[in-house]
Amino acid sequence: MSFAFSKTNLPKQLFINNEYVVSNNSKKFSVYNPKDGSLVADDVALANEQDVDNAVAAAEKAFPAWRSIPTTERRDLLEKFASLIETHQTTLAELSRITLGAPTTIGLYEAGLAKESFKYFAGLINKYPGDSYPQDDGFLKIVRNEPLGVTAGIAAWNGPMFVACSKAAPALATGNCFILKPSEKTPFAALALGALIKEAGFPPGVFQVLSGDGSTGALLTAHMKIRKVSFTGSVLTGKRIQEAAAKSNLKRVTLELGGKSPAVVFDDAHLENAIKWTVQGITGNTGQICVAASRVYVQESIFDKFVEAYKMAFQAATKMVGDPEAQTTGIGPLVDEIQFKRVTGFIERSDKGSLVAGGKRIGNEGYFIEPTIFKNVPESAELVQQEVFGPVVVINTFKTEEEVIALSNDTEYGLAAGVFTQDIQRALRVASLLEAGTVGINNITTTSLGVPFGGFKQSGYGRENSIDALEAYTNKKTILITMKYD
Repeated sequence: MSFAFSKTNLPKQLFINNEYVVSNNSKKFSVYNPKDGSLVADDVALANEQDVDNAVAAAEKAFPAWRSIPTTERRDLLEKFASLIETHQTTLAELSRITLGAPTTIGLYEAGLAKESFKYFAGLINKYPGDSYPQDDGFLKIVRNEPLGVTAGIAAWNGPMFVACSKAAPALATGNCFILKPSEKTPFAALALGALIKEAGFPPGVFQVLSGDGSTGALLTAHMKIRKVSFTGSVLTGKRIQEAAAKSNLKRVTLELGGKSPAVVFDDAHLENAIKWTVQGITGNTGQICVAASRVYVQESIFDKFVEAYKMAFQAATKMVGDPEAQTTGIGPLVDEIQFKRVTGFIERSDKGSLVAGGKRIGNEGYFIEPTIFKNVPESAELVQQEVFGPVVVINTFKTEEEVIALSNDTEYGLAAGVFTQDIQRALRVASLLEAGTVGINNITTTSLGVPFGGFKQSGYGRENSIDALEAYTNKKTILITMKYD
């Protein structure tokens, strides 16, 4: 099976048991280009119950052999798959961007992260041992890390390649079979992976891709033979997945949900660095990132100076909004009309605080919006408390360390945060008290494959990346060996 896909030859079929197949569902779904609202395709496969059952059956059949192959062979397959992603990185990025609206640089960066995810977990395959305990009680104890079986990942639309691969790679590395469901907003890059899955040499049924909408995701989360679901998306959908998992077979669930990340800027911060990180932390990917720096708290003595400099940086970023196909574009449109109405709705409803910059639609077609700054917004306002998922930031002031810790923690989210100060003791002190899964010191909205990533509170539970991801896809089995007969 050769890789023949492109933006003029889109993958629209399901990938089941190492073959592209027509869905059993006559219903299809449509996707659009957010730069102008034009139709990209209206015939993308929407997997139904029979399709899901077929994929699960293929995975169950493949699992016994897949879990048993030598780890070196499994490592080589993951590394070859990573190499194939790299070979076709430009095309995969185009397939992501055509319905996401991301600029070329972001598309290539995200596809690169997908490749790195497979390379990273390939390298961990033979570095995830079990354990043993002494026979001081007459039994030698061995603890094995064993795969769960058939697993699934439901990916978000804002990072179609990386989110998908960050779920698939650890699942496959630990000997599980994996079914990927990409978002119905950005399905093409994931569907195109089918050709690379087969070319890499994965056995039939080990790694499959089902396109579909929320109904397909619901079938996966409720399926009695799927042992784990990893989901990235909204809090509301995450709660539904948790409920379905509990009502079906108590499958394991990892949830990476929304965020309302605070950036805390003390008066001794390196101002230029703080502005760079906080601006790119809300404008990157048009603010459509779960760790977006959407709340900025600035110590009162530097508040006016910071806001003015931040505004200038924002205005420079606004000049980079444009056609995602243009090489000079740094910020593209919002993903679709639904997201555009959501973001503009937050802006239009905001009758508290002051609008500093932005807030308007750009042009007459597509879903472009000016990056938007509000300041001095009451903490109870929805702009402070709810995730906008767009390039909209609130800048508020604080007086003391104790006050800003309380303000930062006063939401139901806890995914990421940042502390900007030259005082390392204060930085570590504040970082330890912020309720967030990832805290940057003099940075924000960044993470690494080598460390766990996940949230506190309603930002979800479970961790992705690092060895924690391998633990999420395995069960621990204890074996006790009698060392002597009485």
